[in-house]
Amino acid sequence: MTEDMKVRVDGPVGAPWLVLSNSLGSSLEMWEPQMSVLRSRFRVVRYEHRGHGGSVAPPGPYSIGDLGADLLEVMDSVGATRANVVGLSLGGTVGMWLAASHPGRVERLVVAASKAYWPPGQAWTDRADLVRRDGTAALLDTLVARWFTEAFVGRRPEVRSTLAMMLEAADPAGYAGCCAALRDVDLREHLSAIEAPTLVLAARSDPAVSIGDAAGLVEAIPGSSLQVISPAAHLVNMEQPERFTSAVVEHVAGSVAERGRRTRREVLGDAYVDRAESAVTAISEPFSEFITRYAWGDVWTRPGIDRRSRSFVTVAILAALGRVDELELHLVAARRNGLSDDEISEVLLQTAIYAGVPAANAAFAAAKRVLS
Repeated sequence: MTEDMKVRVDGPVGAPWLVLSNSLGSSLEMWEPQMSVLRSRFRVVRYEHRGHGGSVAPPGPYSIGDLGADLLEVMDSVGATRANVVGLSLGGTVGMWLAASHPGRVERLVVAASKAYWPPGQAWTDRADLVRRDGTAALLDTLVARWFTEAFVGRRPEVRSTLAMMLEAADPAGYAGCCAALRDVDLREHLSAIEAPTLVLAARSDPAVSIGDAAGLVEAIPGSSLQVISPAAHLVNMEQPERFTSAVVEHVAGSVAERGRRTRREVLGDAYVDRAESAVTAISEPFSEFITRYAWGDVWTRPGIDRRSRSFVTVAILAALGRVDELELHLVAARRNGLSDDEISEVLLQTAIYAGVPAANAAFAAAKRVLS
């Protein structure tokens, strides 16, 4: 099936995998408001459901298991044995199926504007019959009113054209097949099997998924949490892109403070961090938090260069400035980040050329003390 599906991968190689699963009737373009941020931090996989956008529509009807199996094939095709998954509406239901059926494949899960059970079934049968008869364009007026608040459409009338383009790209047979998947799905008894930390996102003015529906998911999914975004309707990621993106990044990567604490330990080691934290006083605590948030949680976790490269840069700068005590700490960290002793020697030799021999002398002495 994968060869019949449209899949796109963006973002740096080696970054954490993040898979985005679309709503019914949409294409890859629905995630454009998120991509500038997400592709800078994650290896982002976007794909289109059967019969949507550039994906082929096999004979229907489909089940949620069929759509979930498609997602598994997409992950396998790009080499993502385990990934963070973000799904909206139909995509959220597919994400829940995957996390419940194959818990080892999902690192963290975001379920946005979605349900585990979508009654009444007759409504989905009627919608499938409508698109088979009149095409997906017949849904445009109805979906504009469901996907966006009236105020948003008033400010951004171009979203109507965006929605029309995505609907036009959906094969009526594929759309109808996905309607059958939503008509027949009932994951309520399976949600307790989800092990991935889960964020449930709800839109205050969503006519399809109420805050009560979202709260029900939180009650059923162990350890999950709820965040409500307002003002917004069903396609909350397009109406409130900054808030949606921020919620996703914070859940998947952790808050700045959480990222900082984790990265600091990974780079400097538990023993050093434990000693440093035990020495924090009321006077030094604000500075310690500042360093943890901004140096370790912001700069050291940026995706522009990898952690190994950051160690190269850090060692060179500390050597050039003669910050020997701090250099000794980061020489050990450089080894932990994968630098060999030969590479460290080359960095210090480069420093001698451009920062002076006295600085390099002190740096080489520190390296002999620490690395031997």
